Amino acid sequence: MTDTRRWRRFVWSVTAWWMLLALALWLLGKVLEQPASLVACAASAALLVAIGEVGDGLRRRRSTRYSTRGRRRHPPSH
Repeated sequence: MTDTRRWRRFVWSVTAWWMLLALALWLLGKVLEQPASLVACAASAALLVAIGEVGDGLRRRRSTRYSTRGRRRHPPSH
C-alpha cells in the first residue's frame, strides 16, 4: 500500500469515527433530555477522537520500541 493510500484510509477512518461519535453524543443528549447543539457535539467528538489517536500512536510507538529490543524468550518449562 502506498503512503497516499494509507493516508487517505487514515483520514476516512478518523472522519467516520468523528461523525459517528458526534451523532452518538447528540442522540444521547436528546435521550437524556440535556440537548446540546450538533456543533458542540462535533467539537467534543473531535477532541475525543484526537485524544484516542494520540493514545493509539503512543501505544504503537511503545510496542514497536519494546519489540525491537530483542528480549530473550524462555522456552516453555515441562
